[in-house]
Amino acid sequence: MDDFLSLARGRRSIRRYEPREVPQSTLEMLLEAAIWAPSAHNRQPWRFAVVRGASRERLALAMGARLRSDLERDGAPPDVVAADVARSYERLTSAPAVIVLCLTMADMDTYPDVRRQQHEWTMAVQSVAMAGQNLLLAAHAHGLGACWMCAPLFCPDVVQAALDLPTDWQPQGLITLGYPAQTRDKTRQPMTDKVVWR
Repeated sequence: MDDFLSLARGRRSIRRYEPREVPQSTLEMLLEAAIWAPSAHNRQPWRFAVVRGASRERLALAMGARLRSDLERDGAPPDVVAADVARSYERLTSAPAVIVLCLTMADMDTYPDVRRQQHEWTMAVQSVAMAGQNLLLAAHAHGLGACWMCAPLFCPDVVQAALDLPTDWQPQGLITLGYPAQTRDKTRQPMTDKVVWR
């Protein structure tokens, strides 16, 4: 248990990486850890797109264009828009690998009413998030840095088109991944502020 707590406490969101590639075998090991997460009804609704090379830039440019459009529509100042778009592009293209986490409802239960169907979708979202957590912990255990980004939620159609994903794959987030070129410290608020005992 001490080893696991040390692993969990030591993991940080890393956004700067060395330029060296992550081996295919390592990526496969991380995905293997991801698919052993718990899932609703054991339906395993997660899907993963591993993005490297030119596909990374294509994704970054497409997402950046949508980000620019959204910020301009919000009335953000041009310098703020340019900085946000540049930061987004740099984060995606400087990571040796990007893993886009998606969900599919293909194998989930179907209900005739909106309330239960929404809960079924939420269970799929939770399943994908647990797979993502497994992947993040496995990356840290392997000496890699990683960072979960929720940006695909704001432009799922753009991500789907840029990567030519199947139509039932709903992008939920992405994980940038590589050998860390930074260290980060972070604390947590006391557990006593977050827990009630009944």
